[in-house]
Amino acid sequence: MGLKPDQYAISFQSRFGKAEWLKPYTTATLKELGKQKTRRIDVVCPGFVADCLETLEEIALEGKEDFQHAGGGEYHYIPCLNERPEWIHALTDLVMDNLQGWLTAPDAAELEKSRLRALAMSAKK
Repeated sequence: MGLKPDQYAISFQSRFGKAEWLKPYTTATLKELGKQKTRRIDVVCPGFVADCLETLEEIALEGKEDFQHAGGGEYHYIPCLNERPEWIHALTDLVMDNLQGWLTAPDAAELEKSRLRALAMSAKK
């Protein structure tokens, strides 16, 4: 994205129990940015391949509340790639490239049969 170091921050969200974790904590970072009256932030969680409840609750919802309650402006959560076809194909390629021949890629007819079975069982796409 060509951002300069003063245009982004890295923080750490996942903690378990009372043990100290990697810092700076995301919650503290968002509150501090809010106190600084930051007009807008865009938040992304690049460590996840798909959004999970933890991400959506703690980062998208609670993070927004922490930031804005502290005085911050616009808060934009950028969702993970999730089930986008391009991302699924990229993950498939990564897996197939690293299985070292353990599995072979299914042929197009096999994939189409699988897709049709999924649709028959109420899959959305």
